[in-house]
Amino acid sequence: MPIAATMPGAVAAPVHGPVHVAPRHASPARTAPRREQSPLNPSSQAALRAGSAPSPGHAASAGGCCSSSADGVRTHIANLDRVLGKPPTVPRTMPAHASKAEEEQEQEPLNIRHGLLNALNLSFFVPMPGMRARNAADEHMSPRSLMHMQQLLSADSPRASPRSTIGLRWRSLHGEDGWAGLLDPLDSDLRRELLRYGDFVQAAYQAFHSLPTASARHRGLMLPDRSYRPTRSLFATSALSMPPWAKRPNTPEWLTQQSNWIGYVAVCESEREVARMGRRDIAIVLRGTATCLEWAENLRASLVPLDGESCACGDDSSSAAGAGEPKVARGFRSLYKTAGEKVNSLSEDVMDEVKRLMEKYKGEELSITVVGHSLGGALALLVADEIATTIPDAPPVAVVSFGGPKVGNAAFVEKLKESGKVNVLRIVNAGDMVTKVPGVAPRLPLTKEQYQHAGAELRIDSKNSPCLRPDAGPASRHDLEAYLHLIDGFTATGHPFRYDARRSVIRLLQLQKGNVKKEYVNRARELGVDPAAPADVGRSMAYGNCAVASPS
Repeated sequence: MPIAATMPGAVAAPVHGPVHVAPRHASPARTAPRREQSPLNPSSQAALRAGSAPSPGHAASAGGCCSSSADGVRTHIANLDRVLGKPPTVPRTMPAHASKAEEEQEQEPLNIRHGLLNALNLSFFVPMPGMRARNAADEHMSPRSLMHMQQLLSADSPRASPRSTIGLRWRSLHGEDGWAGLLDPLDSDLRRELLRYGDFVQAAYQAFHSLPTASARHRGLMLPDRSYRPTRSLFATSALSMPPWAKRPNTPEWLTQQSNWIGYVAVCESEREVARMGRRDIAIVLRGTATCLEWAENLRASLVPLDGESCACGDDSSSAAGAGEPKVARGFRSLYKTAGEKVNSLSEDVMDEVKRLMEKYKGEELSITVVGHSLGGALALLVADEIATTIPDAPPVAVVSFGGPKVGNAAFVEKLKESGKVNVLRIVNAGDMVTKVPGVAPRLPLTKEQYQHAGAELRIDSKNSPCLRPDAGPASRHDLEAYLHLIDGFTATGHPFRYDARRSVIRLLQLQKGNVKKEYVNRARELGVDPAAPADVGRSMAYGNCAVASPS
């Protein structure tokens, strides 16, 4: 039978000869209902094209069959992209007379919009100087990475790694042995815990930027992990004030106010999750720098005693005694200990809430995890030190710092170590300048007065990412989402990016478009993801006036 005769819509050749007419009492032949052909079937697409054109005959040449087969495969791949991805958006057309400079400008160069000051919400005050031009090597990407990119863009939200029971080893994952043997290569259970705590900080950023001027103690905060429930909001107050001459008419109020929402305390209330983790976890989450006064406090790098009482004597004996005294940066301590007009200090609120939760869950196995990014990582060390010092029966305390700066001198680091309750893990992206400051305290040349890092270090590198540019600027190297993207793909030093990394890169595209390779940006547009759209608008879980993606 000719192929064209079986295809819907095909033109039937005239038949010469007698035509049999059915009697009146006979039922007419029923025609099969017409069904729409699947867009994923290349044969149906080829048949429709063959049916729309007049049939030259029943036989076709071998070359025509091969060409039709190749066209069908290509059609199948194109249709598969449309089904797996999102509905394609209308591509932006460039005028015919557009120059090469305009095409490069489409990539949003790093020199102005993606500097370190932009990461600190201060890019409109001081522009970042230009950086070197990108070359073709910065844009290179393997086909395998491109296929993985399509898979990650097809996900509607970040997907976490499968959960496994960690009850028998939770103390090791919490840093009891200093994370020995768990960092390089990176333990899969530890990776998942770090990503979860990092998403807690992302929720803090989203909650603050959704309502930065909110004075309510509890705002619409919904955590990515539903097994945790927020129990208290935390505020930090600067001892400084913005002079009137420094305020611009169009400057938002929240950039210059003294007291700001900086984080929250949450506790795991899911009994199933408590059984999986082997204990009930209390999380203290702190965001990074977001206002002008917080940035000004970061610049106050002189060392002051941890208890706030400094000796005014100027002889050599007092200086030698002070050299062994625990000291921290003046600005960090100011944000931690200063109370506002309508809010308590960060120190008071954290201690009150920790004591309340310890009393509520008295008799249970507890742990405290203090997590922060940038400035939040510095404040996390002060929180952990005060818990270990002022609460004798405090549970084990772990600090997870993403891109945190140095906080105190060698005596402060030794004090944390000798407490026996505080374990510190610092995640550092190579090239992140924030992790290298402060260096030496002003006017204190003694070796013991130099700033020192505390705890163990997990080092990652943006150059290992298949989608980030190898010359990614300071904003990308310090960005929290870039940290989480690199942690998700890190296996061990010197090893390639993890091939089965599951974290979606949609948020990374929207926040760091200028630092993502051009092929990824173009591929994202083909799949219907607009890198220029606001991050996570209309996705997954929403709280307040903003939305955040769920990691589950």
